[in-house]
Amino acid sequence: MTADACDLLCLDLPRAEALRRARLSASEAERAAQRAAGLGDPTRLLLALALRDGGELCVCDLSWVVERPEKAVSHHVRKMRAAGLVASRREGRMVMYRLTPAGADLLRSLVGAIAGADA
Repeated sequence: MTADACDLLCLDLPRAEALRRARLSASEAERAAQRAAGLGDPTRLLLALALRDGGELCVCDLSWVVERPEKAVSHHVRKMRAAGLVASRREGRMVMYRLTPAGADLLRSLVGAIAGADA
């Protein structure tokens, strides 16, 4: 036995089997990780909070609120959209962004965890 390997199953077998059966599938874990990464940047977190509080906003409004260049905001909302956290719709020449239910849920969980850690 090496220092980073174990030849023994320390958990009792029924408990270990139940944990294995209950775990996420590889595709579910990948999707959850992608969603988490969607808010894994301070700018994206600020954008999500702005969308939570402001409803639908365009890039120029988001840029002003979070004090970041429009190009940077566009880059971040694309990443958030790819992660399923933000949806968009076109209104004339503008694109309006809003949090999806999954984005709102993840943001609520994250902000709640942060608030709980500060208590």
